[in-house]
Amino acid sequence: MEAEFESNPLIDRLPTHLKQFIKPQDYDDYTPINQAVWRYVMRKNVDYLSKVAHSSYLDGLKKTGLEVDNIPNMYGMNRILKEIGWAAVAVDGFIPPNAFMEFQAYNVLVIASDIRQLEHIEYTPAPDIIHEGAGHAPIIANPEYAEYLRRFGEIGCKAISSHKDYEMYEAIRLLSILKEAEGTPKAEIDAAEKAVEDLQNNMGVMSEMARIRNLHWWTVEYGLIGDLENPKIYGAGLLSSIGESAWCMTDAVQKLPYSIEAAEQSFDITKPQPQLFVTPDFAYLSQVLEEFANTMALRTGGLSGIQKLIDSNALGTIELSTGLQVSGVFTKVIEHEGKPIYIQTAGKTALSYREKELVGHGTITHKDGFGSPVGKLKGINLAIEDMSPRDLKAYNIYEAESVTLEFEGDITVKGEIITGSRNLQGEIIIISFKNCTVTHGETILFQPEWGIYDMAVGKKVVSAFSGPADVRSFDLITHVPSSKTIKAKQSEERTELENLYKAVRNIRNGEGTSSSLKNIFYSVKIDHPKDWLLSLEIAELLKEHNNTEIIQEVLIHLEKLKETRPEIAHLITNGLELIFENESVN
Repeated sequence: MEAEFESNPLIDRLPTHLKQFIKPQDYDDYTPINQAVWRYVMRKNVDYLSKVAHSSYLDGLKKTGLEVDNIPNMYGMNRILKEIGWAAVAVDGFIPPNAFMEFQAYNVLVIASDIRQLEHIEYTPAPDIIHEGAGHAPIIANPEYAEYLRRFGEIGCKAISSHKDYEMYEAIRLLSILKEAEGTPKAEIDAAEKAVEDLQNNMGVMSEMARIRNLHWWTVEYGLIGDLENPKIYGAGLLSSIGESAWCMTDAVQKLPYSIEAAEQSFDITKPQPQLFVTPDFAYLSQVLEEFANTMALRTGGLSGIQKLIDSNALGTIELSTGLQVSGVFTKVIEHEGKPIYIQTAGKTALSYREKELVGHGTITHKDGFGSPVGKLKGINLAIEDMSPRDLKAYNIYEAESVTLEFEGDITVKGEIITGSRNLQGEIIIISFKNCTVTHGETILFQPEWGIYDMAVGKKVVSAFSGPADVRSFDLITHVPSSKTIKAKQSEERTELENLYKAVRNIRNGEGTSSSLKNIFYSVKIDHPKDWLLSLEIAELLKEHNNTEIIQEVLIHLEKLKETRPEIAHLITNGLELIFENESVN
């Protein structure tokens, strides 16, 4: 896999658990209709967004090498993105939020390589290459915004999820796939929508991940910038939606000043947004992000942080005041006067320091879980980590000594000290015992026949976050999505239409003559009477080649389509405006 992405060294730096989401971009899978959809959206976007998008957008299109006429090739993008310190990888639709954000932390854009169907040209709930490539990529050419995106990923991937968050991810992924796929029975979509709605109504208290995803949605995806009366667009969801980018500028969409309160505002990914948030500038985005990070267990730790990890029922990490990090699935915390006094994991656990697993303290050593007191010794103001060698000897905390350590909250550790491990500052972070018994009151937490007891040292829990401290400690290759993106159905009729689109594309590329446009037009008019985009492309080429023989027939056909298919009338009008600019087309 790495050889396919050698054009950008950032991808080689990705940890293995992220590489599991990467899939090859088979450029030959894009059909002529796909290319026409990309071209229509990009031509409309460049024309319209030049008026309403943040100035970074058009500059970014040039810097990131995106072309109006061609769906971007990932390898070509990576060669150019390397110049601004970023990379891009292809994935299959939605990936879990933690993984999505962790990619950002590595300065890697995640791009869903599929492209929306012609029927969903204005908006699709499923991520696609128009949304990711034409939406996200250009704005990262702005250095201040790019740093916000990276920092967001760095903080966001540490957010703790609830056990229901992954269910919601799977439900939304399935719904977006079914809505984007052609011919999905209404009953299937209704059932998927109900599943999402039922989960939304029963999520309980919003998790950190749910709240930071809200911030991500209202900035990175659907953000406006400037003043409330005349904001500009920078959010990728708006930049890539020719329908919503126009609608969002109307008074029908409420404009609110962006603040940390946006974290409490949920969203529906399958519908246009009723309100949007406006940031005064990109620097303010980072200010709100840091304000939110200050509320996360990542920075607050404590009893509530441990409880969040227990509620998540997923792999997480706590960090003690000594810097010792305990990674595992947390199942229990004993508290005393609002503080944690004993923590417990179940199953494979690893101990680390500064994101590096400690030798001899990986998941093989701690395969059945890990438990340790947290806090100070009873009646002693000096914490173990703050004791000098003389203090430690005075309290019998010394190699080969038998000792009874009574912690606040009635946790007692009794055994013979084997050795201790220190951090770079010389503080003891682990004390190992043999013949050890650990109790909480009358309850036995560890007994001698279980083997060596490794006690973590730390007077408090300073941080709690999702995932392991050292990603190499655990096998994280676990991604088995319950749903796959659905490809367009093949038929004889579709193949014929694709061939007509290909013929027109060849003429535009100088590989055919405009004289054949007449026959192509009659074929699409007679055999594919509902198609509108190819007739627009034919009209454009006829005008470019000053071929007036049938251009009026094409325009009359398009006007009739506007009458028979009123739902796409505005798309035809918009396309004609691009072709004829200020000329009258009626």
